[in-house]
Amino acid sequence: MDNRVIIMDTTLRDGEQTTGVSFTDSEKLSVARVLLDDLNVDRIEIASARVSEGEFKGTRRVMEWAREKGHIEKVEVLGFVDGQISIDWITKAGGKVINLLCKGSYKHVTEQLRKTPEQHISDIKKVIEYADKQGVRVNVYLEDWSNGMRSSRDYVHFMIKELKKLKIDRIMLPDTLGILDPDETYDYCKEMLDSYPDVKFDFHAHNDYDLAIANVFHALKAGIRCIHTTINGLGERAGNAPLSSAIATIKDHLKLTTGINEAKINKVSRLVESFSGIRIPTNKPLIGEFVFTQCSGIHADGDNKNNLYFNDLLPERFGRIRQYALGKTSGKANIKKNLEDIGIELDPESLKVVTEKIIELGDKKETVTSEDLPYIVADVLNNKEIENRIIVKNYSIMHAYGLHPVASISIEINGKSYEESASGDGQYDAFMNALRSIYKSLKKPLPKLIDYVVTIPPGGKTDALVETVITWENDHEFKTRGLDSDQTASAIKATLRMLNLVEHEKEGGLFNFKTIYEKIKTKL
Repeated sequence: MDNRVIIMDTTLRDGEQTTGVSFTDSEKLSVARVLLDDLNVDRIEIASARVSEGEFKGTRRVMEWAREKGHIEKVEVLGFVDGQISIDWITKAGGKVINLLCKGSYKHVTEQLRKTPEQHISDIKKVIEYADKQGVRVNVYLEDWSNGMRSSRDYVHFMIKELKKLKIDRIMLPDTLGILDPDETYDYCKEMLDSYPDVKFDFHAHNDYDLAIANVFHALKAGIRCIHTTINGLGERAGNAPLSSAIATIKDHLKLTTGINEAKINKVSRLVESFSGIRIPTNKPLIGEFVFTQCSGIHADGDNKNNLYFNDLLPERFGRIRQYALGKTSGKANIKKNLEDIGIELDPESLKVVTEKIIELGDKKETVTSEDLPYIVADVLNNKEIENRIIVKNYSIMHAYGLHPVASISIEINGKSYEESASGDGQYDAFMNALRSIYKSLKKPLPKLIDYVVTIPPGGKTDALVETVITWENDHEFKTRGLDSDQTASAIKATLRMLNLVEHEKEGGLFNFKTIYEKIKTKL
């Protein structure tokens, strides 16, 4: 049996059916590029024919790029049994492959189309004959195939026997409503493979029962050698099988191979997160923010002694790094690991005091980042070596209905005051524009803001504390946090922490903490 698994990613088609998700033509092109060039998937499905003018524009743009790069045969579009309409739409956009949506259950063909199986096959045949004349290759989706296998098995076999006679490349078996369990998946896929050994089958899972990856696993065990995935598990309702989880399962549990470049998975996931607006859950396997972060001090201790809490999912495989969280479950081993990353080793007594302080902050539900650590160390060791070089003395933000917000700020940098005003698309944007004006006049660079997360506790209280965590990037990526009952004020506090971190870093003291710690020790 062939050990190579083909990956068909449908983020740009089925993934776009996630509620609220719509990719622009530029975003479609960017995702298509990283899927084929960086991640090295075998095939991508990028659109549904006839949907909209924007869908056509995006499809044509991807097709033009794919033709230049030699990828045109890897780019597919969903089409319908509608005579010549879908084929003409696809060829006009520059496409060469149609995934023809046919009915895989008797109920769908008789109740939705109100046709007999024979009439449906006749209509399909006409589309395929026209596609062949236009030089378009055809794959067939048997929509609702899983329900068809449960309730109308004879109809499914009738369809495949008839489709085998036509000029098609692959028959795709979708669990359209996500109803299958792993045992059914194995049995139904095995029945298809045993009955039609000369047919190339794909399996397309949905995650309604949270069984998409389990079903992919069992489809592959049955002998299927092409699966459909989406980045971050995007898709209709509960989504599709996430590519990241599928790849790890294929390699580590089934010992099969793919052409996927695992190290690029995180990059692609973050890109799709940004374009889709759908946040990746922090505990999402392989791609979630915290999945390679150990919280327990016991785990950090075991890793220190012989990587006792490692498994085959090493973060480096997926373009990630292992981290050790700072919070109330942190032990001395966690703190020690983080201190080592900034180049310092505390004596046992000082380490104990710092650990107690971090646990205290965790009990108060305060988030502690590695960027906070130098301040905490300096504070508990009663040293002011790390001081705020930049202070926001005053700011005023005005927002009137129908007008852009305006911010006036006064800040002090190393004892010298600066003032500036600016407008923006929002209150924080106005503040940042005023800040940029000051920094531009001083020829001081500012890090790039790459992520902005606001967390408000549930419960609907208007005076609830707002936590804003901002991710920045200069020559490295780092986070700062602000906490306030006002959302803009919390973002400004996070920004002020960033300014001071950067100011200390320029002096060689904060991210290379050793210099500061040596100063601290001389005063103890």
